[in-house]
Amino acid sequence: MRRFGGLAVSTVVLGVLVGCSSGLLGLLLMVTERYFLGFEESSALPAPSDTVAWRRLVSVSIGGVIVALMWWRIRRKGRISTVSAAVAGEQLPWWRTIFHVFAQIFFVGTGASLGREVAPREMGSLLAQRWMRYEKLLGLKDDDAPLLVAAAAGAGFAGVYISPLTGMFFSVEMLLRRVDRETVSVSLAMSAIATVVGSLVKGTHPYYAVGGEAMTLWFVLFCVVSAPLFAVVGSGFRRLTKWAEKRQTVGVNIVWQLPLVALVTGVVSMWIPQVMGNGRAAAQEAMNAGGLSMIPFLLVMCVAKVVLTIATIRAGASGGTLTPAIAIGAAIGAVLGIVVIAVIPGSAAVITVWQCAMVGAVATLSASQQAPLMALAMLVEITHLPIASVVPLGLAAAVSVSVSGLLKHRETSK
Repeated sequence: MRRFGGLAVSTVVLGVLVGCSSGLLGLLLMVTERYFLGFEESSALPAPSDTVAWRRLVSVSIGGVIVALMWWRIRRKGRISTVSAAVAGEQLPWWRTIFHVFAQIFFVGTGASLGREVAPREMGSLLAQRWMRYEKLLGLKDDDAPLLVAAAAGAGFAGVYISPLTGMFFSVEMLLRRVDRETVSVSLAMSAIATVVGSLVKGTHPYYAVGGEAMTLWFVLFCVVSAPLFAVVGSGFRRLTKWAEKRQTVGVNIVWQLPLVALVTGVVSMWIPQVMGNGRAAAQEAMNAGGLSMIPFLLVMCVAKVVLTIATIRAGASGGTLTPAIAIGAAIGAVLGIVVIAVIPGSAAVITVWQCAMVGAVATLSASQQAPLMALAMLVEITHLPIASVVPLGLAAAVSVSVSGLLKHRETSK
């Protein structure tokens, strides 16, 4: 009974603390974007398109120099453990982890092509590990540490994207990899609390703006037929990110390699500002697309996003790949949707480009993360789609993760 009370108190306290940290990280991102790029990110203006080109170049270049020096200094005493390692018991150093988290958010805010979702998860894990110092006072056991650390990581995710189900599925499906009453209740409750607290800072508006057209049976068919393609895309992106992480620059070489990649990002952004940031701008551009004339731009944007994200990680940056995967899948889905509408007579009445972009986003994220439930929940929650969208998008996620699993099995069996 005492342990139950300890878990309940821990869930509430950590939910509030993690929600506050997620809100503060959101404010840091907003201030950085406003100061360096002169714009305030929203679904209506996800990219600094109105910012003069030279300012985009200067912003990310300066950001690259600053974070390269920060990460070089932070890592001189060793690499910061991943969230998965923290769940397994590795301790996150307090101040180095905090600066590591701030560096990620700051770099994305200046325009780096990198996801920002790792930072709040690391902060949540750090807070949970510190909280576990009071385990005896609360009546907790050592075995409770992985649950609370994983739940706090998911809550950090939820507090940033205002997505409680996504946070719960992240901790249960990707970190703990077990489903029982205790893991689900603690993870979901903590993510829900963090979402409420985080929303006080960020609001509850959709992260992506999409249309309101109904999803038809023909759209369901499109989901099933196109999902294998996105499985290949997601699997390929996953392999590239793993390659970059395995060969990531360490030591003093980060001081010149990361600023160089940042400079290249800045040069590309002078013509394609949508490549900047965590992928929100690129995905929103794809969801807003229409007409054959958009295909070349979407393809170039997609390739640039892949190359710059992989290069940034390879050069020594830490950050996420979830939102870049969404952007890549959305761009390819939009291209496929534009082609289908142009080629098949009458298809424009039963399918839209933004719906096709959503399929690409969900299916690609499912394959790249091997987490269909998390991917489905994330796209539904951050777009505020109706519950009926779970059927077609869920089919796309299921087919995609199955095909990507087969591809992975074939690779390992060779």
